[in-house]
Formats: sequence, C-alpha cells, structure tokens
Amino acid sequence: MRNIAIIGAPVDLGAGRRGVDMGPSAIRYAGLKERLEALGHQVHDLGNIVVPIAEQIELPAPGEKLRYLEPLVEINRALARQVSAAVAKGAFPLVLGGDHSLAIGSVNGLARGRRIGMIWVDAHADFNTTETTPSGNIHGMSVAALTGRGHPALTTLLKPDESKVGAGPVLRDVDVALVGIRDVDIQERAALRESGIHIFTMHDVDRRGLATVMEEAIARVSAETAGFHVSFDMDSLDPSEAPGVGTPVLGGIFYREAHLAMELVSESGRLIGLDLVEVNPILDSHNVTAELAVQFALSALGKRIL
Repeated sequence: MRNIAIIGAPVDLGAGRRGVDMGPSAIRYAGLKERLEALGHQVHDLGNIVVPIAEQIELPAPGEKLRYLEPLVEINRALARQVSAAVAKGAFPLVLGGDHSLAIGSVNGLARGRRIGMIWVDAHADFNTTETTPSGNIHGMSVAALTGRGHPALTTLLKPDESKVGAGPVLRDVDVALVGIRDVDIQERAALRESGIHIFTMHDVDRRGLATVMEEAIARVSAETAGFHVSFDMDSLDPSEAPGVGTPVLGGIFYREAHLAMELVSESGRLIGLDLVEVNPILDSHNVTAELAVQFALSALGKRIL
C-alpha cells in the first residue's frame, strides 16, 4: 500500500475556457480520498496550492504571445516545490487539476534530478512552443516544455539547486510516450515527427488495441528510468463518456479501455506519480467526468474487479 499525497492545482489560466479551476473540488466531491483509503492506502490531502484568478491579473501587454506566462510560471514553481517535498517524505503525489499546464510543475517536482519516464494520455500532444502556438494557451505547451522546448521560463522552471540537475531538460524524448492523440496542430505535427517521443495516436489504438499500445508505452518509459509518471487528461476519453472537459474531441477512448490502461499501469509496479486534469464541472453532467477520474485513479492505484 502507498502513502499518497493529494495536491490540488485549481488553475485555469493555461486554458482557453474557464472552469477547470473547479476540477479539484469536483474530484474530491466524488470521494477520492475515502475510496483510496478503502483500498488500504494512507492518504493525506494537502489542500490546494494558491492560484490567482484571472480577474486578479493584469491583462498581458499587446504583442505578448503566451497568455498568463508569469503567473503560470509561479504557480508551477509552487506546485513543483510541493510535489518535491512530498516525494522527499516518501509520498506518492496525486495532483488534481486544473488545466494541463500544471504538469510542468508536477513533473519538475517529481523528477528531482532523477531520470523518469512519462505517459501522457490526452487527445492533444501539447507540444507547441512560442513559435508554433495558434492560441498562446500554455496548457498546449507542457510536453514541449518538459522536453526542453519553448520559452526558457517554462523549460527551466526550478533553479539548479532545487531540481538537482544541470542545464538539460526535465525529460528525455525517449522516456516520453503520448497515448490517445487525435488533435494536433500543423506545426506541432512537424515538430513531433522530428522528436524522439513515442507517439501512439487513436489510429494506433484502433488498429492494435489499447492494451498492446499501453504495454509498449510502459515498456518504453520504464527502460533505464526510476519509474514513470502518468499525466491523464480527461479529454482523452470520448466526449460521450466524459462531457465535462474544456477541449473535447470526438473519437476518443472509452470507459473500459481507460480502466484497462490504468490497470496495466498498476500491474507494472513502476508508477511514481499521477495527474488527473482538465475536469470542467461547468460543462459536466452530474459530476460524471470527475467520477470517472476517481475510478481511473483507483485502477491505477490497485483496485481490481476480483
């Protein structure tokens, strides 16, 4: 059984649509802590990091391409420090979002100078940079930043003495796998093709099955690493299953497939951190998307049918 630290990151500044800042509350309301404890885990809810709302922040200067860059750097730095502190105490960090820009902080805090892997379950690749982004939304840049691409404030979030690493990126391309991808910007597509990241689109899932895809992804991100982090965007699911997300894309994975993916993650014994992101209660129906997020966390952390 694990010592789990729940950390909320109620941020929506990285997204193009408001509402995901309420995601941590929705996931907690669905009984996350109590249901993890019922599995035998020791669970400590550390509350939320402090996040300003958009109305508290001055509008960006004209011509500034990245929306809310400075506050998002500070938010992610605070999250990285809290995740790092939890890991130093032997806890498993479970981060609740919030938009997917928060992964820049959670993965920085988890890595702490170690070589780790990451499985990014998402409809989107989130591989844009300042030069390629069509929107300026930083939640579309997280994978790029973590692999050393993009604005230096995002790629070097922590000081060297905090991250315990040199000038290199937080993650190596070869240690990253994207799963469920189906909506990629034109310039983002070209950059992905030139990278060394393992990419499993919905075409791969449809042809090979999610079990095969996940087994390969787990094997790749586990090789020569201290373990792997899963950053799970709820828009990876089909909108018919998970309506409460800000950027829905048709043709996603389904409930039972997602459960299987998380069961395989658990069976690997290599999971060292988990994000659950992009739950938007404003767009949801009876909190169903948050409920699914809790069920996937339970599967990733050991729940089985028998």
